[in-house]
Amino acid sequence: MEGKVKTSIVINRELWEELKSKVGSEKGLKMLSKVVEEAIEDELCELIIMKALSKMLKPEKKIPLTIVAIKPKVPTNAGKVVRKMRESRT
Repeated sequence: MEGKVKTSIVINRELWEELKSKVGSEKGLKMLSKVVEEAIEDELCELIIMKALSKMLKPEKKIPLTIVAIKPKVPTNAGKVVRKMRESRT
């Protein structure tokens, strides 16, 4: 989130006083704004994550949709491996 904004809200007085008291005793009143900001972030976490992911995956960066087969570096035989695994169960 960029920048800060000073705002006014209307909430239940008792609720606000309880929050101020709790934050004041645990973290100090200077942290009150941070606690409110964290509560808002918790409520909007999905939106914040989507914005961060969209910044990482810019439109010019496209995910390749083709699958390229590669040869294993070591010769393998899936049939033999599966047979061996099945025989080990008995």
